[in-house]
Amino acid sequence: MNVLVFLICFLASCIGSICGIGGGVIIKPVLDAVGVMDVSAISFLSGCTVLSMTTYSLIKKKVSGQSHINRKVSLPLALGAAVGGILGKQIFSVMTAAASDLDRVGSVQSVCLLLVTAGTLIYNMFQFRVYTKNVDSAAACVVIGLLLGVMSSFLGIGGGPVNLVVLFYFFSMDIGTAAENSIYIIFFSQVASLLFSMATGSVPEFPWGMLVLMVAGGIVGGIVGVATMKKISLKRVNSLFVGLMIVIIGISIYNVFNYTMA
Repeated sequence: MNVLVFLICFLASCIGSICGIGGGVIIKPVLDAVGVMDVSAISFLSGCTVLSMTTYSLIKKKVSGQSHINRKVSLPLALGAAVGGILGKQIFSVMTAAASDLDRVGSVQSVCLLLVTAGTLIYNMFQFRVYTKNVDSAAACVVIGLLLGVMSSFLGIGGGPVNLVVLFYFFSMDIGTAAENSIYIIFFSQVASLLFSMATGSVPEFPWGMLVLMVAGGIVGGIVGVATMKKISLKRVNSLFVGLMIVIIGISIYNVFNYTMA
């Protein structure tokens, strides 16, 4: 089982760093389906794994001098996402405390992820018919980031495909630029979420060995993903992104039924 968890985190982080979706959108539903831990532990450890991968990716880009982060847009987005990350964590904590059965919380998360992923896939299919915008208002960026942070933190996915759609539509970024800026936003959201959990004592119980294993998978996956990103075209990145969305939709449907029937 440990080898399987490592491979899931490695592959998710590798693909996540290439596409800019963080990896949590893969790790969370797959581990839910495998059933290795309860939803609280999976959400927390998934966030830690995503944080490790995004940290490496940002440092690597900065050191190499190849960063294409638009800080005028991404910094207020990231700050909004940080606040949203805390709010999303609070919403999740309230739901888990109120729920008599954590499977119900897992079911709600799975339904939300299914809807978000399906919407992202539909947008991707018709994006060339959509007139995109060029939002440059810092206040608007903070609000958009806030909503992204709430969603990603509550779902335990780090950021996921919704970040890319927002960057495509509101800021007219191509998939390569959007991927890097998405990683930047996810980093801020996950740092805020982790610090909030530690400060409020709401860190769930989990096996420490599993944390080390998942973070290691996230870092190694980030290393491979950053190296791979340099060698593939934007067209292939987009194809990988679409294929991933289809897989996540399938897993989310399975998890909805699995939690409902539990």
